[in-house]
Amino acid sequence: MPTYDELKIGDKASFSKTISESDIYQFAGITGDFNPLHIDAEYAKKTMFKERIAHGILTAGFISSVLAMKLPGPDTIYLSQNLLFKAPVKIGDTVNAEVEVLEKKDSKKIIRLRTLVKNQHGEIVIDGEAVVMK
Repeated sequence: MPTYDELKIGDKASFSKTISESDIYQFAGITGDFNPLHIDAEYAKKTMFKERIAHGILTAGFISSVLAMKLPGPDTIYLSQNLLFKAPVKIGDTVNAEVEVLEKKDSKKIIRLRTLVKNQHGEIVIDGEAVVMK
C-alpha cells in the first residue's frame, strides 16, 4: 500500500462485486432497513423500478472498501463523503467502485478523491467525492 508521500494526483484503484439477494438481506438485517423496495418482490413490481433494488448505501459501501484496502489503503481515516445516486443497482448487477486522487493537502495529510460506482454496462450508479486522512 502506498504511503501518503507516494500517492500522486491521478492515482486510481477499484473494487468489483456482483450483488446477490443474500447481500441485500444481510444488509437489511444488519442495518434494520427493511424497506420493501429492497426485500419484497411483489411490492417492488409496483414501483418505478419494477423489481427489487439494492440499498444505495450498500452500494456506496464498496467505496469504503477501496479507500480502506487499496487506495490510500490501511490506516485511512474517512473524514467525509458526498454521494449522488444516479441509477438503481439490481440483484445480479456487477458494480465497480473506483477512486481517484484529486488533491493532497500535505500539512495534515488530507486527500480528496473522486468516487464513482459503475455497473457492468459502465453506467455511473453513484458519483461522489471523499475526503480522507492518511
